[in-house]
Amino acid sequence: MSAPPLTQIRSFHLHAPRVQVFPLFTAQGERAWAPGWNPEILSGAEERGSGFRTQNEHGQETIWIVTEYNPLEGQVSYARAALGSNIGLVDVACTGSAAGGTDVSVRYTLTALSETGRVFVSKFLETQHYSKMIDEWRAATAAALAISSPTN
Repeated sequence: MSAPPLTQIRSFHLHAPRVQVFPLFTAQGERAWAPGWNPEILSGAEERGSGFRTQNEHGQETIWIVTEYNPLEGQVSYARAALGSNIGLVDVACTGSAAGGTDVSVRYTLTALSETGRVFVSKFLETQHYSKMIDEWRAATAAALAISSPTN
C-alpha cells in the first residue's frame, strides 16, 4: 500500500509590501536568505513549467517544477521530487495585511517513497520542527528585506 500524503502549514508576517516579499520565494530569490540554497536552473526562470535542481548538505538531490506562478496574486507553487525519498508540493501565498506588510503562508504536502523517506517526512512535518523551520524562514526573510530596503 502506498503512503498517504501528509501536510503541514504555517504563516508569518513580514513588515514589507507583497511586491518586495513575493520574489523571495522564487528559486533565485531564496538565495538572499536561505543558507546553502544554490538552485541549478534547468528550464525557464520563475514562470509555470520552469524547473530547477537542488542538493542539500547530505547530498539529497531534489528536482523542482513551478506549477503556479502568479506574482499579482502573490502565489507560487512547486512540485518536488527528492529522489528515492519523497515527492510533494510546496505552496506559498503572500497576502497584504490590513495592518500593513505581508502575511506569508507556507504549506508542504509530502509523500514518502521509501522507509528513509517516511522517516524524513515524519520528522520534517512534525509540528514543532515545522513551526521552528517557518520561524527561521520569518527571521531570515525579514533580515534579507532589511538589507535590501531602500532606506538602508
